[in-house]
Amino acid sequence: MRIGILGGTFDPIHYGHIRPAIEVKHALALDKILLMPNHIPPHKQQPNLTTAQRLKMVADVCSQLDGFELCDIEAKRDTPSYTVITLEQLKSLHPEDELFFIMGMDSFIQLQSWHEWQRLFDFAHLVICQRPGWQLDAEHPMQQILTARSQALAEHAANPAHRNGGQIFPVTITPQDISSTHIREQLAKGEIPADLLMPVTLDYIQNQRLYLP
Repeated sequence: MRIGILGGTFDPIHYGHIRPAIEVKHALALDKILLMPNHIPPHKQQPNLTTAQRLKMVADVCSQLDGFELCDIEAKRDTPSYTVITLEQLKSLHPEDELFFIMGMDSFIQLQSWHEWQRLFDFAHLVICQRPGWQLDAEHPMQQILTARSQALAEHAANPAHRNGGQIFPVTITPQDISSTHIREQLAKGEIPADLLMPVTLDYIQNQRLYLP
């Protein structure tokens, strides 16, 4: 199977997470997408909601979307959610499948600051969500890595050993100006961001009276 993986705090999960994941699923003909809330994010401040609340929201979303599943592997961990450790675990659970780790271009630019980032390619392909017409500067170190990986892909495409990881797939996605911070601010003011959240998410937030000041 071809399995996409999208991690995050999902505080709350919104269309800025969901729509790009759907576009990537279609663009790369993925069989399913795992939505993976983390427990202790290494690069962000701690979430506003509990892990259980965020798992509930993501599970609700997955129940509404074909081919989407909740992955709680990071939520169960009591240490920072380093992606390389997660992908190594997931690869051991899916040894015959292709894993596609989905990230935004903003994260890809900072990839060299991630824990053991070079080993990510041992377990999965990287999918880079980018805005239309947006390109890295040719001298940027991550552009050089992107170029090198593209060349390696062309050289080794016929080798089955290179089909289960190590490639980079840039995918152009529809731009959206949505942030969890802005959604939380709206909710705290009593505003209803119905165009930014799936109805099942908004219902849960309102029923549980979440994000209120």
